[in-house]
Amino acid sequence: MPKLKTHQATTKRFHFSGKGKIMRRKAGQDHFNSRESGEDTKRKRRDTQAHRTEHKAIKTVTPYH
Repeated sequence: MPKLKTHQATTKRFHFSGKGKIMRRKAGQDHFNSRESGEDTKRKRRDTQAHRTEHKAIKTVTPYH
């Protein structure tokens, strides 16, 4: 059986934590940040957990995570 190819765009957007959670970066960080409060900016620096409905699709296209 041939090796499966990993979807590279998915590996750049998501990563797996030590306990197996799928983590993603918050959206909307590139520009227009001056109008946001400092708390919003700080919150966007952290990674959040991907929604559970996305887990199956992400695991399918990243077979060797």
